[in-house]
Parts: sequence; structure tokens; C-alpha cells
Amino acid sequence: MGPAPIFTLWGLLLYLPHYSIVIIIIVIANVRPSTTDSTRYRPALQEPGRFWHITDLHLDATYHLTDDPTKVCFSSKGAPTMNAGIYGDFLCDSPYRLIQSAFTQMSQVVPQADFIIWTGDSPPHVPAGELSTDTVIQLMSNMSETIRDHFPRLPVYPALGNHDYWPQDQMPNSTNAIYQAAAKMWSPWLQAEALSTLREGGFYSQLARPGLRVLSLNTILYYGPDKATVNASDPAGQYQWLQDTLEKAAQNLETVFIIAHVPVGYLPFARDVTAIRRQHNERLVAIFRKYSHVIAGHFYGHTHRDSLMVLLGPDGKPLNSMFVSPAVTPIKRVSEPYSNNPAFRMCFYDSSDFTLLDIWQYYLNLTEANERQRAEWRREYVMTEAFGLKDLRPQSLLQLALGFRLPQAKSFDKYFSHFMVSYNESLRCENDCKLSQVCAVLYLDHQGYSDCVGGRSVKNPFTLLSDQLQCLAETSILPTSVSLDGDKLIQVQKWDGKETTFVREIKDGKLVMNLTFEDIHAVRTYEKA
Repeated sequence: MGPAPIFTLWGLLLYLPHYSIVIIIIVIANVRPSTTDSTRYRPALQEPGRFWHITDLHLDATYHLTDDPTKVCFSSKGAPTMNAGIYGDFLCDSPYRLIQSAFTQMSQVVPQADFIIWTGDSPPHVPAGELSTDTVIQLMSNMSETIRDHFPRLPVYPALGNHDYWPQDQMPNSTNAIYQAAAKMWSPWLQAEALSTLREGGFYSQLARPGLRVLSLNTILYYGPDKATVNASDPAGQYQWLQDTLEKAAQNLETVFIIAHVPVGYLPFARDVTAIRRQHNERLVAIFRKYSHVIAGHFYGHTHRDSLMVLLGPDGKPLNSMFVSPAVTPIKRVSEPYSNNPAFRMCFYDSSDFTLLDIWQYYLNLTEANERQRAEWRREYVMTEAFGLKDLRPQSLLQLALGFRLPQAKSFDKYFSHFMVSYNESLRCENDCKLSQVCAVLYLDHQGYSDCVGGRSVKNPFTLLSDQLQCLAETSILPTSVSLDGDKLIQVQKWDGKETTFVREIKDGKLVMNLTFEDIHAVRTYEKA
């Protein structure tokens, strides 16, 4: 894909939990010329597919500029909004003008996307007494019509959010007015079979194009605050439907995109907190591992921040790429040290196997937009260029995530800046903050996450390292082999008739690394911190 590769050396950074060391392994990587238009992706036979991902619009229809900063919006809950402008404030949900400006910018991008995924939450963050079932339905309908007005010919695949119900979070495991209203307002986009399960349980699946199925989960059924489903083992029968749908997709040789509002895994800004109830998280992770050969990507919202996850198998091999898109709303609580600038993104996928190639992340500098009184949406980053990746397949994301573990890793600093959507580049995430972030990227299950934040290895550290190195070796340009010889981990790389050998072993509680290249031999010894 693309022009002939330019070869360069770079470090693949790996961290062993038991030791305060970093092992740098030199590998050869593809680096493509930097371009900014769609010509950077030219598979041999066809152009890549592309789709928009929008999430967490959170329209606050009460937003208005006034001399009283405590009355600018209901969503600030009385907190004074000292920097409010025509496009919003960081203590408020989205004014309609902000949402319209985002859709206007998206509609002007050429060439246009194949479809849109919309992962929920239209109503604002206001007390339950300020809303009702009818108000929530009206807000969802308003946003649906606004999307349809801007993209009359694009298919849209929505997912329900925890605010898309009244009272918020309390989605039941049977049909109700919200599910039925959603099916009615989304009927221009969805087919009869999808509308049927949407009416009953708030979930559905539909072919987006030949061979590609979008599967929209209602993860609010598994959300901690949802008291309506607290005692249900399979709320709305979604687990059975999910497995049946994935099994049928496998039989029909279809590939699946999973979309939902609340993600699986652990929250990156907290410690030991799953986004959904822990037992449901474990069950979903197990299902996703089982059908990882069918699933090409996961796309979520809810957190308002920009993050990614790598679904690893029990053996440590990467199975799926997962992405949490930042929100359009810029709201934060008064006590929070940071928020996010408004954002949306375009995702690129391989048209032959539907694996992820890249993300173009767009954002609005809200402070600047209010000062200039015009919305200048910009591309914040191109993910492959920002992190030196060849694509966004699971192997590439694992490679990136392992690099985050290096102390003072510039790649992680960049990742955290993007996590906030360039809200404040002076803020740093270090020590416990960084550990929570990195463990959330790498481990979605309870055992793996607990071992990660506790500084323990899930199994023998060399065995885990061997598995992950072997997986990366399979995608390397260099002939690379990784093996275990007793207590020694041996890695061999060959090129141009030359050979480099790395041998690692633990002696007397110390990590000893031997490197041999032609007549050069080096030994390093590391002790526990």
C-alpha cells in the first residue's frame, strides 16, 4: 500500500513489571512519506473506506449569553461560567451553534464518508427534574433531524447513550417509549430487522456494505447506575442475541464493527473502575475474545475523552483494536482539572478486510473560537503520523501501548495531550496517573488489569514478553525469531547476512541481558528497584 517503504531504525520499548528497567530492541519499521490528503492511502486495488464517528452531542437548549454567569446554561448547575462565548463554555453542554458548526465542517470534507456512526447522548447533563421522557425524545429527534439535514444521503448507525433515557441511566430490559421512539426516528437509516430488536432492547445489527456488519450494543443495560437491570443476568436477552449475531456473521463470512456508548474495559482516569459493571465487563471481554476473528474494530463514546484500548488474548497476543472518541460537548465539572475541546473524527478502514488503517481527529479550539467569534475546525492529528504507525491494526496498537510504559515517553505525553483534545498541553500525567492510563489501554479484564496496576506479571515475565515479541515479529520486515531456552529468552534478527542475538535471563535475582552482533558482545545487568 502506497509507495516503496523508506527504512529507518526505531526503538520498540518493553517493560517488565518486576524490574524498573526498559529494554530497547532495535527493529526495522515502515515509514511512509507524510501527506495530508486521501492519496496517502492507496491500496493496490481499491481506495480505503471511511466513516465519521460522532458522539456525546449533549445539546443544552438553555445555553445563552447573559450578564449573570450563573445562568448561562442549566448544565453548569449554577456554577459561574466566566468564559462563555457563542460556541459554548467548558462548564456547559453544547449550544446548538456548536453542533451545527461541527456538522457543517464534516459535510464540507471531500471525498465524503461511506457512513456515520453516532454513539449516543443527545440530552444535556441537568437534574432529572429538568427533563422528562417527552423532552428526551424531542432532543433525540432534534439531533437526528439535524444530522439528516446535513447528511441527507449518508447512512447513519446510532447507539443509545445513558442520557438517552429518562430518568437518565435507568434503561429497562424490555420495550418502552424511548426504544420505540428511537426506532421511529431512525427508520430512515435502519431496516426492518434492525428496527425490531431496537424497539425491544435498544440494540440492533445491519449490513453497512457487502461483508461489513455494524453491530450496535446497548451497553447501558450493563451500566453501574442502571438500577432497572441490577439483578438481570442477561438484560433484554442481549448476550444471547450478541453471540447468535456474531456466530451468524462468522458463518456468512462477514466482518463486524462493534459500536456502543459506554465502553468495555477500565476507565483511564480512575483506578480499578470498570466503565460497566465488573461481571458484565468480564462476560463481554470473553465474548469479544471468542469472536475476535470476526470483529475488526470497536468504537465507543461516553467518557468525552480520546483513548484507545488493545484487546489481548489470555496469551498476551493482540486481538482487536478499540477506540473511544472524544465528545462534541466540552463540559466538565468544576472540580475537574481538565476537559476536552469539541471533537469529531474520520476513521479509515481497509476495503478488503475492514481492518483499521487510520484516524483523522478534528477539533475546535473553543477559547479561540469564542474570542474570534467564528468556528475554525482543524485536524488535531493523523494517528499514524502522530505515533509513527503503519496502520491501526491490533499489532500496531500493542506496539504503541508498550512504548507508553517507558519513563518520560514522549509518545505517552502526546497521547495524554490528545486524551484532552489539546485542552492544556502544560498538564502532565505521571506516576499513578500514567499507570492507570497505560493499564487501561493494555488490560480490559480484571486479572490482567489488577496485575498491571499492582506491578505484577500475569505469568512469568519472560513468557509474557516472548508472546508479545513473537506477535510483533510476525509483522516485522526483518526475519525475527523469539524463543525460550529454559530460563533464557532468546531473540534473533537477521538481515543482509548479519545477525543480532539478544539473550535475557535472571541470575541471582538480577536481570542480565547479553547482546551479540558480529564480533561485538555487550552485557548489562539490572537490579530490582
